[in-house]
Amino acid sequence: MTRILKTSGFLGLATMMVVGLYQAMLLSGGTAVPDWMIGGHAHLGVLSILAIVVGFSVDALGLAGRLRRAVSGLFVVGQWGVPLTVWAAAALSIPPLHATTFLWGTALIVSMLLMAWQAATTDADWSTPPAAAPADD
Repeated sequence: MTRILKTSGFLGLATMMVVGLYQAMLLSGGTAVPDWMIGGHAHLGVLSILAIVVGFSVDALGLAGRLRRAVSGLFVVGQWGVPLTVWAAAALSIPPLHATTFLWGTALIVSMLLMAWQAATTDADWSTPPAAAPADD
């Protein structure tokens, strides 16, 4: 599952960079970048970086089984759900869609609370690479 986190992180960064180039194109033509585009761009960038960091942290903290899948799955859903909801709600002019952001944000929070619990209860050895997990990826 950490492969999913890391891949999602790098894919999110590439997506964010494409959106950033589009914003630069708008600005170079004298058009203002819509606020909703800026917000989604920033969230996707930060959450994508965190997805990569969490991917390595899951390995270092030795998460396994359902806990590993929960952290990975909840984070990826939140990583994409938050910015895509902002973009879709504004682009489609459906303001009530913004309320679903709380669902995606809750997925991120639960993922981070599970990681916090694991970090608080596990002595991670950050000096050596983690052993391969046969059931992973």
